[in-house]
Amino acid sequence: MASPRPLRDADLSRVEGVFTDVDGTLTTSHRMRSTTVRALERLAEAGLKLVLVTGRPAGWAEAWARTMPVEGVVAENGGLFFLRGSGGRLRKVYAESPRVRESNRRRLEAEVAAVLRQVPGARLSVDSAYTEVDLAVDYNEEARLGEQGAERIEALLRSRGVTAVRSSVHINCWLGRFDKRSAVRRFLKLAWGLRLEPGDQRFVYAGDSFNDAPMFGEFALSVGVANVRRVLERIDTPPAFITRAEEGRGFEELARAILAQRARRAPRRGVGA
Repeated sequence: MASPRPLRDADLSRVEGVFTDVDGTLTTSHRMRSTTVRALERLAEAGLKLVLVTGRPAGWAEAWARTMPVEGVVAENGGLFFLRGSGGRLRKVYAESPRVRESNRRRLEAEVAAVLRQVPGARLSVDSAYTEVDLAVDYNEEARLGEQGAERIEALLRSRGVTAVRSSVHINCWLGRFDKRSAVRRFLKLAWGLRLEPGDQRFVYAGDSFNDAPMFGEFALSVGVANVRRVLERIDTPPAFITRAEEGRGFEELARAILAQRARRAPRRGVGA
């Protein structure tokens, strides 16, 4: 498996949009720095389209879509997304029909509850109350289950037919044939009538953890913030490039690189033009 190359090797001069994970990619020590928010604002001011792609709940996603400088938010690991339509109105799109969601939700709650009873200290994340499609088991936010605890929960969930993928804070679990990758493909088509092409230089994806691996494989310009090194040997697909800095500072590094390269590429008017 090829190791990620330094971010300085990436050609970012044609980038038109940035898709990014949130926890561990935009956040730093579980908080959003003002300088990271400013990096998002500077990208938006330069005309780039920004989309958050997260395992966090629908409730969080709606708030972010309404208050942050983004064109949309993919939430619950692809279970649904918000996109900004005409007049700035938000449109909410689910991966599956109401009937399928209702059936899967009932079974998911039962399967997760059975697993939680088998692992001392395991519990749902506090923000699972605001989910609609998936659930999240906390292993590294309020809880401290460690690597062994997280791996055991993942194995137990998968043995019961539940998809289980780790972020930097939670084990996200769901029933259904969707993930971040399938949701982003659909988002691109519905929002802008586009699709990613092989070697596409128009879009970047930034992430840091296990549940970002499908996206690292989907985007030619995939970037891991430096803390992704902690999981590189255990994810199916590594990012193509990696920042020097970790977490939100790594994203700020990426934003600066995009803006600098786009500025150098912009045509300059000659004297007297």
